[in-house]
Amino acid sequence: METRRESERTTAKNRTTVERKSERELVVTRTFDAPARIVFEAWTRPELFKRWWVPKSIPMTLLSCEMDVRVGGTYRLVFGQGDSGSMAFFGRYLEVVPHSRLVWTNEEGGDGGPVTTVTFEEIGGKTRLVLHELHVSKESLDANLGFVEGLRETFGQLDELLVTLGPDAQR
Repeated sequence: METRRESERTTAKNRTTVERKSERELVVTRTFDAPARIVFEAWTRPELFKRWWVPKSIPMTLLSCEMDVRVGGTYRLVFGQGDSGSMAFFGRYLEVVPHSRLVWTNEEGGDGGPVTTVTFEEIGGKTRLVLHELHVSKESLDANLGFVEGLRETFGQLDELLVTLGPDAQR
């Protein structure tokens, strides 16, 4: 019970900010109360990623989560939504700097998918995470703005997971 109260306090004080940098760029920032190593692992270990990535408010499940987190490696996330079938999101990792930076493509929409960069900056035992999406056009970004609310919720869920992992979680 105490863990839940602590996670609620953590979630309430860590605000997710969203800024449109240009017609094609979106930047989402949040500070997490955990070392960069732990936050990075939550983004790169499928068994952890599956515990926080899907917003609980959406009647959807992550059916499959494959991640080969290395330069040139691929990822594939398959989501299911009741009887509506499934949908897949996939791409390739362009950069992987442990505990510091991830860059990947979003290829499910063809060649014109955005490139996502996530940086992890540790400051005093906390991690400032910056997610940057670069789209090929204004129209592409406009069509994907709905994911921002989902990110706010999933980042809250990540906060809750990090509380349960604690600062000494091992790989």
